[in-house]
Amino acid sequence: MSQRGFSRTLKAMEVHFTPEQEAQLAQKATQAGTVPERLVTNVVARYLDEEARFLAAVEKGIAAAERGEFIEEEEMDARLEAMFKP
Repeated sequence: MSQRGFSRTLKAMEVHFTPEQEAQLAQKATQAGTVPERLVTNVVARYLDEEARFLAAVEKGIAAAERGEFIEEEEMDARLEAMFKP
């Protein structure tokens, strides 16, 4: 990383928000005890981490399917039902 906190390949990035979005970001940042720029950076970092985990899980599922590892529909229904029960 460079001194300014940007990666070597991305020198700067500008993101445009509506005035309403800017106000919401400022409010949320204040509630979180930070500044809007840091809040946006944290949110994007969490999104990228979650996206990477999701894609890894999809790849794992595809690999299992290619190996012929499946579960029966009834078992999948039971798992889904259990996930959504209060």
